Amino acid sequence: MAGDTLLAPGAGRLAGEDAPPPVRHDVRRLDRLWRWLTGLSGLVIAAAMLLPIVWMVLTAFKPESDIVAYPPTLWPRELTLEHFGDIWSQIPFAKLYGNTIVFAGAVTVFSLLFDAMAAYALARLDFRGKNVVFVLVLVLLMLPYQVTLIPLYDTLAAVGLAGTLPGMIVPRLTNAFGIFFLRQFFLSLPRDLEEAARIDGASEARIFVQVIAPLAKPALLTLGLFHFQYNWNDLLWPLIMADNLESATLPAGLAMFMGQHVVEYGLLMAGSVLALLPVVVFFLLIQRSFVAGIATTGMK
Repeated sequence: MAGDTLLAPGAGRLAGEDAPPPVRHDVRRLDRLWRWLTGLSGLVIAAAMLLPIVWMVLTAFKPESDIVAYPPTLWPRELTLEHFGDIWSQIPFAKLYGNTIVFAGAVTVFSLLFDAMAAYALARLDFRGKNVVFVLVLVLLMLPYQVTLIPLYDTLAAVGLAGTLPGMIVPRLTNAFGIFFLRQFFLSLPRDLEEAARIDGASEARIFVQVIAPLAKPALLTLGLFHFQYNWNDLLWPLIMADNLESATLPAGLAMFMGQHVVEYGLLMAGSVLALLPVVVFFLLIQRSFVAGIATTGMK
């Protein structure tokens, strides 16, 4: 019968009408599964990266018997603050902490100033030899700083700065990576604002301070964190320059707890926890600007 005739697929569609979109249920399910897998993988990787820090913090609160116990355990059987009290008497911890704050803080402040000035000149000003200077900066960026340790020490010793905090600070008043980093950021800024300032009669110094510097705040804070963290944790340069504990920094002082045959893990971990706090606090204060500075720095 005519009413029982089966219609061919698509026979009921009007001429020129598009076919209905295919069902995407399976695609959405796969996409959801992929998101779960990537999220779980991220959590596993983050846990693996945080494990040494968790071990350090928990070990700082363990008694010595728990630290050397076998088999080792992550969670302490009992908590103690003994190591945090002993570290102040074992080494001049307060003096080392102060030296490290002065060293890392001074280097960060002055390096940001000089790096920003050099980067502004390379990115926004036209002068003869500009490209040559930038190539030299790149060469310094690729040169391992260990190569310059002996010449730097001899130079500082000749002027009487060896073994002093100023002697540690002066060679690091500028940084090739900082110049390169800020130059790339300055290149990404529009020139309209500074051109308008020049038309109004502003000098280059005023343009740099009142126009460019406020726009570069995320990049400056990001670079400041890099400088502070690097110099705060640096061991080799202060260890070479400091000839006594009075001028040493915290990493050099903590290295005293690692002997050839015995490692005082409790004191070392307690000192490491206290040394970690300023860097963590600094990052928490500028984390939004840190992300913005990384995202907006175009590596052209």
